[in-house]
Amino acid sequence: MSDDGLIMGDDGNHRCFWYGGLPDYMRYHDEEWGYPVTDDIRLFEKICLEGFQSGLSWLTILRKRDNFRAAFAGFDFHKVALFDDADIERCLADKGIVRHRGKIVSTINNARRAVDLKAEFGTLARYFWSFEPKPEERPATMDWATLKANPTTPASVRLSKDLKKRGWSFVGPTTVYAFMQAMGLVNDHIEGCCCREKALGARQALATP
Repeated sequence: MSDDGLIMGDDGNHRCFWYGGLPDYMRYHDEEWGYPVTDDIRLFEKICLEGFQSGLSWLTILRKRDNFRAAFAGFDFHKVALFDDADIERCLADKGIVRHRGKIVSTINNARRAVDLKAEFGTLARYFWSFEPKPEERPATMDWATLKANPTTPASVRLSKDLKKRGWSFVGPTTVYAFMQAMGLVNDHIEGCCCREKALGARQALATP
């Protein structure tokens, strides 16, 4: 990694250091991370998987993502909200996912809370995007030092507090900020990354839910 937090790929493009030159991580970095998402299922999936990541690396979760999708009904929160004790035991026996009872129970709980949230706001997207930080809350330049120094932000603290008030679990400010980064509520591709302007353009083209 260079001092600016970028590494050059075999294709000659500079990318955020964290993808580490790994092909599957590069696809995630180039095609998903930081691009705005308004699909409710994807939003729910991501905030649940960020909860599963707690104490682990995102790469570990990413490589198990298809298994998680199979275990949790494609993260259709209406279906997950109906999971019972038998489903908990099924998930605990599934070697393809992270078998942590607390995180499995949390996902079911959060699905039920997501159903309530959709009933109140119409879509999860409308709720989550209401926490998109104002431009004045964002750093003027997104460099490696800024990214490293800010594992949480005022916006992620606000969202975390509101989710917890609504009964969600495994949604601390750091987890929530990682969710915001991934779902494009903020663009934390480092200056000079080949994807920064693409993600910015995608956000500019998006009509806020």
